[in-house]
Amino acid sequence: MQTHVLRRWLAGTAVVGMLVTVAAGAPAAAEPAATTVVSVNNVLVAADGPPKWVSLRLRGDQQVGTYAVRVDRSAVMSFAAVDQGDDGEFCTVEGAILTCRLTIGSDWGSELFSLAVRATTDAQLGQQGDLLFTVTTPDGTTGTYRSTVTVGEGVDLATERTLTLDSALGARVDVPLTVRNRGTTTAHGLVLYLSGSYGYTPSKRYENCEYSEPDLDSSSFACTFDNSVEPGEVLQVDSTFGGTVPADSWAPNLHHSYALWFTPADWAEYRSRLSSTGPLGPKGSDDALTLVPVSAAQARAHRQTDTDSFDNETRITLTVDGDQRADVAAEGATITAAVGDTVTMRVGYLNHGPASAGPNGQRGLNIETIVTLPTAVTAVTAPQSCVDQAEDEWQPGKPGARVYLCLARGTISVGEQMGYEFDVRIDRAGGKDGTVRLRTFDGDGAVADLDPANDTATIQVRLSGGGGGGGSLPITGTPIGLIVGVGLVLIVAGALGYLLARRGRIRFIV
Repeated sequence: MQTHVLRRWLAGTAVVGMLVTVAAGAPAAAEPAATTVVSVNNVLVAADGPPKWVSLRLRGDQQVGTYAVRVDRSAVMSFAAVDQGDDGEFCTVEGAILTCRLTIGSDWGSELFSLAVRATTDAQLGQQGDLLFTVTTPDGTTGTYRSTVTVGEGVDLATERTLTLDSALGARVDVPLTVRNRGTTTAHGLVLYLSGSYGYTPSKRYENCEYSEPDLDSSSFACTFDNSVEPGEVLQVDSTFGGTVPADSWAPNLHHSYALWFTPADWAEYRSRLSSTGPLGPKGSDDALTLVPVSAAQARAHRQTDTDSFDNETRITLTVDGDQRADVAAEGATITAAVGDTVTMRVGYLNHGPASAGPNGQRGLNIETIVTLPTAVTAVTAPQSCVDQAEDEWQPGKPGARVYLCLARGTISVGEQMGYEFDVRIDRAGGKDGTVRLRTFDGDGAVADLDPANDTATIQVRLSGGGGGGGSLPITGTPIGLIVGVGLVLIVAGALGYLLARRGRIRFIV
């Protein structure tokens, strides 16, 4: 079974087109248990709205084997329909009780089990009840967890489906996002969420927006507004909401960004899936981002949920004109050690510029580093950014491989280096040299950098005197100035892109 969190939130919301792992929220009012092994989310449903998904998600190190899940639906059946969705084949039904058995392997994913919840047509605003989950793990640990189902008021927010922008290196571009109330009920409060490609974060930080940490490459942000939107009314972000394309960008390029509008209650529900700690990060200190015109309507008491989430997303496409590329050069190593010794080996690549390198935009230069070890050495440790090229299963940092495929996310400016650090053991004298080979590509496939001739370097072993024994000896060669090891990145054509950028990439400006 595959994870369904993004598809299932609001019954298939077009949520940012993201290929990311969505973290589970905190467990909802869990009964005491020996170990908290799962978390479960609460849901807000509307009588005229789509189903929502309640998901049990594994926390921490998952156990391989059979999980028994008992679901008591009796407290919600008077106002909500609850069914097994995609997991029905694992369950039996007896009245209000579902009994499910799921046998999982190491590649199962974090989502254990999920249920579709829909309000009945006669459901009343404010009705509330708990789904009671009893989970028994393969090692016999049993815990009880509750998911609260609440009936809220339905509203219908909408926005333009696409926004096409053009710019050039060093130029400014406005991003005029709008939101419309196309329903018959006033919407009270709004949240705007933007997400995009690796390495991007805005430079203008509004006081009503919360931002992902600036040292992380996933730099989403969300802005909260107190505005009420009357039926038929349209609001737009103010004129400060714009960006510039930095002069060192790879060009020509194409950036895809995604902006979504939420009710406050729907945002709280979605945010719990983005982070177990709640907010994305600290708020900004610049003057608040505003929506114009501003409505002064008084908010109602009942929480609101969007009844049609498929029209809440704007896909923003920015085309950057120009002709600027980069040359990345592979950097090998010379290991000097005795047979039996374990030494540190650092390999990677250097960006000669003039453009920055990294997975920024559809045409940005992505670099896959293929490290083939000399035949006389064994990798004792490997970076978490590297996997065994011969294995189908993703096991970052696996020791003992002969050929490693390494990817690290982030923007590499002119003169900066990207490095991967291995501990290698010298097994014997002789053998063939190793290599560091760069594979350069963009969102559409293979693409050459400015000088493909320097995309391969050699890893040599020189035996020193002395008698081994596992000591740590120096290695010669160019030192790597930027060792990241930040994890394997999945780069998918057109999947993500912000009009905002980290460390000088498309920045928001005043």
